[in-house]
Amino acid sequence: MAKFHSLKIADVSKETADCVSVAFDVPSLLKEEYKFIQGQYLTLKLFVKGEELRRSYSVCSGVNEGELRVAIKRVKDGKGSNFVYDNFKAGQEVEVMTPMGSFHSQMDPSHKKNYVLFAGGSGITPMLSIVKTVLQSEQNSSLILFYGNLNEESTIFKKQLDELAEKNSSRFKLHYIFEKPTSQIEELYKGMLVKEKVKTHIDKHIVLSSDNEFFICGPKPMMDNVRETLEENKIDKSRIHVEYFTSSSIDKEEKKSSIEKIISKVTVVQYGMETTFDLASDKKAILDAAIEHGVDAPFACKGAVCATCRGKVIEGKVHMDKNFALTDAEVAEGFILTCQSHPITPVVKVDYDV
Repeated sequence: MAKFHSLKIADVSKETADCVSVAFDVPSLLKEEYKFIQGQYLTLKLFVKGEELRRSYSVCSGVNEGELRVAIKRVKDGKGSNFVYDNFKAGQEVEVMTPMGSFHSQMDPSHKKNYVLFAGGSGITPMLSIVKTVLQSEQNSSLILFYGNLNEESTIFKKQLDELAEKNSSRFKLHYIFEKPTSQIEELYKGMLVKEKVKTHIDKHIVLSSDNEFFICGPKPMMDNVRETLEENKIDKSRIHVEYFTSSSIDKEEKKSSIEKIISKVTVVQYGMETTFDLASDKKAILDAAIEHGVDAPFACKGAVCATCRGKVIEGKVHMDKNFALTDAEVAEGFILTCQSHPITPVVKVDYDV
């Protein structure tokens, strides 16, 4: 169940010229609530010049490290990232939501998988958690990471990754791709991860008939290039995991709906309490209406990306304008992004507690 708690900042470390990592001190009474799965994220509640902002940042710690740490890269004109970079100090308290996200697959000590990771820029943050956790939890599994950046100096967690690759050389292969490298490197590892380059790397380094699990996170063009290349190679979609960071870069058009306009009786369940209100199918999203009626509904991006506002429809039907976060299986089970959902039946009931 998603819930905010006040956590004290334990440490702020500078990772690159424009990126910091922030560790939180979790009190013993909250340890269970802040247990996370590799690839999940935390949503922070920030107050910037009187405005409340919510921003989600991926956990970069390994599951068994005993630390809860996220990384934040400064974004030009970014209210949240610049505030964190300029103001966070050890000892401060921050409102932090319990971990969420589905950018992961289940760990099992008996697995003999090959995890293939494609990261770009700050997309490395959930990947570092995945790398550390697989190395710790699945002794028979291996990993290969393709990590694109502008150059060596801008590469977040480069020292950690190099050390992990050296220490686990038989199980973890690391390949950097630099757009403008500062030293001489092979041509294959220069430039951007365009489809042709992605295909070449896959052909050279990956045995597609193996038990592979693919993870992709970074700039949208890179992610599309990797995903499309994998799909063209007939990789099962259930083995391709994609994590978007922002909705602003997503150019997928919103589907137009010809749904009949009705007034629906919507009930929202949170913390075991029910709140009921009338909502027109062509007006506000269920999330916004619920908040207006006093529900402390969880949310972060409101852009169909983070899935913080996920709920489950247990009665009636809804229409989602966009969805970049839920899998087909989750949608089939009845899960929705309430920030994008509108009622299309006379009665709708949505549960945040599941």
